[in-house]
Amino acid sequence: MHAPASPHAAALSARIAARTATVCVIGLGYVGLPLARIFVERGFPVLGFDTDPGKVEALAAGRSYIHHIGGEVIGAMNATGRFAVTADPGRLGEADALLICVPTPLTRHREPDMTYVVATAETIAATLRPGQLVILESSTYPGTTAEVVKPILERGGLRSGTDIFLAYSPEREDPGNIDHSTSRIPKVVGAEGEEALSLSLALYDAVVPRTVPVSSAATAEAVKLTENIFRAVNIALVNELKQIYAPMGIDVWEVISAASTKPFGFMPFWPGPGLGGHCIPIDPFYLTWKAREHEVATRFIELAGEINTAMPRWVVQKLADALNDRAGKGLKAARILLLGAAYKKNVDDMRESPTLKIIELLEERGAAVDYHDPYVPEIRRSREYPHLAGRRSVPWNTASFALYDAAMVVTDHDGVDYAGLLAACPLVVDTRNACRRAGASGPNLVLA
Repeated sequence: MHAPASPHAAALSARIAARTATVCVIGLGYVGLPLARIFVERGFPVLGFDTDPGKVEALAAGRSYIHHIGGEVIGAMNATGRFAVTADPGRLGEADALLICVPTPLTRHREPDMTYVVATAETIAATLRPGQLVILESSTYPGTTAEVVKPILERGGLRSGTDIFLAYSPEREDPGNIDHSTSRIPKVVGAEGEEALSLSLALYDAVVPRTVPVSSAATAEAVKLTENIFRAVNIALVNELKQIYAPMGIDVWEVISAASTKPFGFMPFWPGPGLGGHCIPIDPFYLTWKAREHEVATRFIELAGEINTAMPRWVVQKLADALNDRAGKGLKAARILLLGAAYKKNVDDMRESPTLKIIELLEERGAAVDYHDPYVPEIRRSREYPHLAGRRSVPWNTASFALYDAAMVVTDHDGVDYAGLLAACPLVVDTRNACRRAGASGPNLVLA
């Protein structure tokens, strides 16, 4: 990249090269904490900021609140002397680079909720000084960096591109994925101007194997949405195929497995009970919202969203049908055990988990519902399902499982005794094909 023209950029570039630039990660959740970790491990001084004092207290004490990042990792970060955590917004002025990793949820009307991004930008603006680099990592619609963040930061008179530097680099975190950790995933970077791009690339080049520069922040924002819309559309396709093949007596998992043997032109996606996580269920709606501003229809994306959103209701009906066919019983007053509360296997992340919707649907139909999840001992409060907060996972006890009318596998955690579940429960409805993949089967197993 070109030599920095701005004296502020030149000074920051030198600090990045020497790894003396202080990196502040704002939002210490599933994205921010792994990001802070790799900067500490690569020798940078790191300041972690979160508005949740509980998180700050835990990290300062060497405790972790994310299952796949153990307390020993936090202890090692603290032991370097390069990691500090705070809930004091006044300390943000100490940082040379500020990386924003805050939630970007949807409103009830499925429109972007920029509350956290706006609040973070305003917090940064209060202590903003010349020479700081601000990078938004939160998933969002094209134009957020330039249209939302930049005006807030420039209110005090500092100018992007000369006094301060602004960029966007989408997070690509996949919680629990041991093959693709944060430090191994290439980073896409787009920025507001050449100086900001050069600085951002230099910063990420120090911690990831490859950086991929693009022409603008808006392009980088579009990259993130495209990645997740690709997954959402293909998952919707196999979810629809599952519904088509089921009445034909065709096993969709067998179909996809066989199709996967084709060495070109096919990529396997697997059906399930609905989408979860913070990105795939949400990102498509960010683009459909932005497209309306340009009077562009997004029929394909919206159809995929409709299919995926309807899956919890579909699997509940499959459970109701199976219970009626095999036991002559309806859902009303039935005892149902759900296996799994996390949105994906082997993590404790409940964001947008279909389990929450499934519990609600079952209880609306009069069922009594419990859940078991070795990673989620208690359901945490969420905006859409505050009434479910505080419910606790029942212990793994096959003797007590026999008292349920049916069990439904919602999350396919590894290490679960699926054979024991099948032996104990009179009916097991499996939405993930987890039982058969574990070598367990029986006449009381129903795929959904």
